[in-house]
Parts: sequence; structure tokens; C-alpha cells
Amino acid sequence: MGRTGGLGVLLSGMLLASALSHAQEASSGSTASNPLSPTAPAESAKDTDAKASWWSNFKDPKDNHIDMSGWLLKHKGALLVPIVITEPAVGNGGGLAAVFFHQPKQSEASKESGDRLPPDIYGAAAFKTENGTWGYGAGGSFHFKDDTWRYAGVLGKTSVNLDYYTQGLLLEPRKIGYNLDGVFSYQQVSMRLGKSDLFVSARWIYMDLDSRLNIQSDNQYFQPKDFAQKASGLGLGLSLDSRDNTLTPSKGWLWRLEATEYAPAFGSDNTFQSYRAHAYGYFQLSPQWVLGTRVDYRSVRGDAPFYQQPSIDLRGIAYGRYQNQNVGMLEAELRWNFTPRWALLGFGGAGRAWGRTIDFGDADTHTAEGVGFRYLIARALGLYAGLDWAWSEGDHAYYIQVGSAWR
Repeated sequence: MGRTGGLGVLLSGMLLASALSHAQEASSGSTASNPLSPTAPAESAKDTDAKASWWSNFKDPKDNHIDMSGWLLKHKGALLVPIVITEPAVGNGGGLAAVFFHQPKQSEASKESGDRLPPDIYGAAAFKTENGTWGYGAGGSFHFKDDTWRYAGVLGKTSVNLDYYTQGLLLEPRKIGYNLDGVFSYQQVSMRLGKSDLFVSARWIYMDLDSRLNIQSDNQYFQPKDFAQKASGLGLGLSLDSRDNTLTPSKGWLWRLEATEYAPAFGSDNTFQSYRAHAYGYFQLSPQWVLGTRVDYRSVRGDAPFYQQPSIDLRGIAYGRYQNQNVGMLEAELRWNFTPRWALLGFGGAGRAWGRTIDFGDADTHTAEGVGFRYLIARALGLYAGLDWAWSEGDHAYYIQVGSAWR
């Protein structure tokens, strides 16, 4: 599920679809030639054969290993993804996401050219943690006109208990507990530029969240505008994706530029702007070794509510632990595919948060590292799943991963 913490828990589960934007399409053809088709049952012993046929949906005829490709693509089954949360910011918890895959219609011209369309993906998720945080929602990603147009959307409701840490040069950082309770929506439409891998996008982000401090005397550290309830913004984006597979890439690049304006004209209580620029690069050092690199910058300007300040987002660092007007992160991940199905990986990163009272040069560098493993759970989709264990200066956590850990 990638990063788990705060609103990211639900968003990462619902936007699994966007992480699959260029996933491989399943093979098609007759039962005899299609590796995703279950073996046809024999005419005798129908009950036994029917049972065997159902179980064959979860095996790959190519190597006889456990594989979800046939179940997800040919039988429209759900991928049930457990949400195991050990995020220090919200405590231990769990939930479940059900994700469905469907192949969009493809034109004859697209078929003749050999292009493979990514699948449409949609689902729902719910979670709860020991500190009272909970959430649920639904969303999906859909492709139209041979992937010329894309739509991604999420709707959800959540109640999140988090801590905000004050930043300053003279006083020690102070931890302030707070709750966010309300609804959120993310809607985005993207258009491909010609036949390139470039996309332009327009988005609408809406949040109606009641923010309350656990201790009212902590109001002295905030201004009234920090507690704005409604945030509604319109944004534009530009992206390029040349990765060979978006779930577990081995080569290629993804970069995105995004800017969102929040204003009363769009239904927002405050006027502010949010920006993000990030790039992921993947380099296949050998058939078994893959190096991934990540550069990520996020910022806000104007009267952004305190809880919408960006946070250092690295596995092993608690969500919201280091927030400010700007955050920058560098991360690398080395993966060893020691069998066709199994992989081990190690990762590490560093980040800084600066802006309001601390300049970039005065900000501390916070680091995190970890190890993990992956299993190829759906070969036709290039979908890997596994577990990461990460630690930092004062925190540690493990994360169930389905697809890439980078969003």
C-alpha cells in the first residue's frame, strides 16, 4: 500500500489505479494458447474438475507458481489488499482494500500497431488504528480512446488523530495533538499530447475537514486562518512516463510538475497555493539488479492551514513529524531479483523541511533506511507485493507494499 499515515493511508489505497497507468495488458486468445486461461475441465468428475479449475485461477501455467493474473483479468475477481498500519503517527491498525481490474476497449488501429492499453482499476478501502484514526472511501482510474484520455478520482471520509510539531530556532519543538474529521475528494482528467508519453492534466481537490486541537491552550501557537475548514483548489499538471512498467519498473523515467490554486472563488476558506515537482529514474544494472532513484520537492504558499503543510515522506519517518512550507527529499532503492518470482531490496533516503522560521541552510537533514522483499503476484500486470521494514532517528515501522512504494 505504500506510505501509510494520515490521509495518505486512504489515498494510497484508492489511487493504486494511478500507479498502474502503463501496466501490461493480459494476453488474449484461446484457452490452449492463453497463459491466463484456466485449464478446461474434463467431461468426467465434474465436481472435482470444477474445483481444480477454480484454484487454477490463482496459478500461472507457465511456472505453476501462485499468480493472480487470471483471477484479476479474465474472471473479474478482486485483489484483496490487507492494510497493515504500523505508522508511528497514528499507531498500529489495519483494514482492507478490494481492487478490481478491467481491460478498456481498444480500437482496431491500436491493436494493429501493437499498443497495449493499461487496465481500468477501481475499488474501495477502509481502515482503523489504535489511536482512533479511521477512514473509508472509493475510487478508480479509467482510460478512454486508446489511452488518449485518463480519469482518476477518489471520494472518502476520515477522522485522523495526528501530532503537529512546531519549528523554531529559539524554542524547543513542541508536539501538539489534533484531530481532522470530514470528507475529501480528488478528481483529475489527463490528456495525452499526440502520440508521446507526455500528459497535461487538470484537477479539482476538495476537503471539508473540521480541525480541533486536543488541548485548547495550544491555540496560542496558531492563527485563526490555520483552522480553515474548507479547502477547494483547481490545479494543472504536466507529466512524462517512459517506465517499462509502473508497478515495479526496471528502466525509464517518470517526472511530474503540479500546481494547485486554492481560493474562495473555488469554495475554499483560505487563499493559498501548493506545488510539487518530482522525478523517479530506474536503471537496469544487469538482468537481476535494478537501481531506482527519487527526487521530490513539495511546497505551499499563502494562508495554508497548518495540516496542509508538506511533510517529509520517507519510509521509517512518522507522517507529519517534519512539516514546513517546503520539504525536499532524495531516496534510492536497490532491488535484486534473485529468482523470476522473488526479489530483495534495500533503500535509504534523506529529507529537509524549511520555510517559516528556518532557512534551508539551518534545517536539519533527517535520514531513513530499510530493507524489504517482493513476490511477483500477477505476472501479466507486472504486479509485485511484499513487505518493507524501515527505521529512522526515532521511529521504525513496517509497510505492506502492493506495487511501487513511491507515489
